[in-house]
Amino acid sequence: MKSRVNLTSRQQQVLLATVRHYIATAEPVGSEALVREYDLRVSAATIRNAMGVLEKSGLLYQPHISAGRVPSDSGYRLYVDRLITLSNEQSQKAEHLLSDRLNWDEWSLEALFRGAAQILATVSGYIALITLPQQRTTFLRHVQLVAVDASRVMLIFVTDSYETQSVLMSLSPSQSDEAGLNGLLDEDLLQRELQILSNFLNEQLKGKALAELADLDWGELDRQLQQYADFLKSIFKELHRRSHSSGPTQIVVSGLAEVLRQPEFSQLQQVQTILHLLEEKQEQIIPLIFEPLDGAESQRRVSIRIGSENPLEPFRTCTLISSTYSKGAVPVGSVGVLGPTRMVYENAIPLVEVAADYLSDAIR
Repeated sequence: MKSRVNLTSRQQQVLLATVRHYIATAEPVGSEALVREYDLRVSAATIRNAMGVLEKSGLLYQPHISAGRVPSDSGYRLYVDRLITLSNEQSQKAEHLLSDRLNWDEWSLEALFRGAAQILATVSGYIALITLPQQRTTFLRHVQLVAVDASRVMLIFVTDSYETQSVLMSLSPSQSDEAGLNGLLDEDLLQRELQILSNFLNEQLKGKALAELADLDWGELDRQLQQYADFLKSIFKELHRRSHSSGPTQIVVSGLAEVLRQPEFSQLQQVQTILHLLEEKQEQIIPLIFEPLDGAESQRRVSIRIGSENPLEPFRTCTLISSTYSKGAVPVGSVGVLGPTRMVYENAIPLVEVAADYLSDAIR
C-alpha cells in the first residue's frame, strides 16, 4: 500500500489531527472535536470540507452514517509515511529498562530474550514478538537460473553444505515486459540472457549468507542488467525468505494481557484466532517478520504492516511492526510488536528499533 495521495497542507493537518484523536480515544472523530482540541485555526465547516475530501480519497471513513470519521488503513499508511514525528521518550525508557533489568553475563540466552520481550510489551502496551536466534547461518555456494517457459524461471541454488533447493519464479506481466523476457521467443537467446544473470549473481553472492541478500548494492548493476532489476529483487526476496524457513524457529510472545485491554479485541472469537496463530502457527508469522525491507522502511530499519497489508487474515485488524537483529552483519532473528491499527506509531517504531539494537549487542 503506497501513500501517493496529494493533499493540501490543510488536509494534511486535518488528517494528522484525526489520526491522533482517534488513536487517543478510539471514538470516531467529528469536526467539532478537532476545533475544540487542536489549534487548526479554521472553522468547523472548513474542517468538515477537508474531512469530506479525505473520505473521498479513501483515507477516512464513517463507521456509521451519523458518526464521525475513522482513519482507514490507507490513512494510517499516509500518516506513518509522511506525517509522523517519532518520539524518543519511550525508546529511552525502554533502553534504560533493558540495560538495567537484564543481565547478559548470568542469564541464559532464552531467559534474556524472554525478559526483553516482557519489557517491550510493558512499555509499548502491545504484544511483543521476538524470535530466538538461528543456530546456523546458511551461505550461498552457487546460483543458476533456467527458463521453464516465457513467463517462468526456475531458480536453483546450492548452499555451503551442498544442499540443493529450487523454486519456480513467476514473472508478472510488468516484470516480464521490463526484463524484455516476453520478447525473447528464441529459447537459446533466453537461456543466454539468463546465463548472464546467473554469472552476475554468482559473482555478487557467492559466499554470502542467505540472510544478507537484501543488502546487495544495486549500484553494481551495469546498464545491461538494469532491465532485470525487478526480477532480481523478487529472487532475493525468495532466497531471503528461504533462509528463515529451513528449520523451526521459536517466537517468544509476551504482552497478551496488555493488548486484550484494547477495545478492538473485545470479541472473543477474534482474540482466539490471533492466539491460535501466535501459539500454534508460528511458522506462518516468521516470513512476515523476516521480510527484506525496501523504500521508506529501509531508511527506518523497520517493517510496518498495517491492517489489510498483513497477508494473514487474523492480523488484518492489526499492525505488525518488526525489525531484525544481527550477529555481525548477518540478521539472525527479529523483534516486533503486534497491536491494533489504532497504534501509537510515534512510540512503537522507535521502541522496536531500540529493542533490535539491544539484542544485536546482547548476542555479539
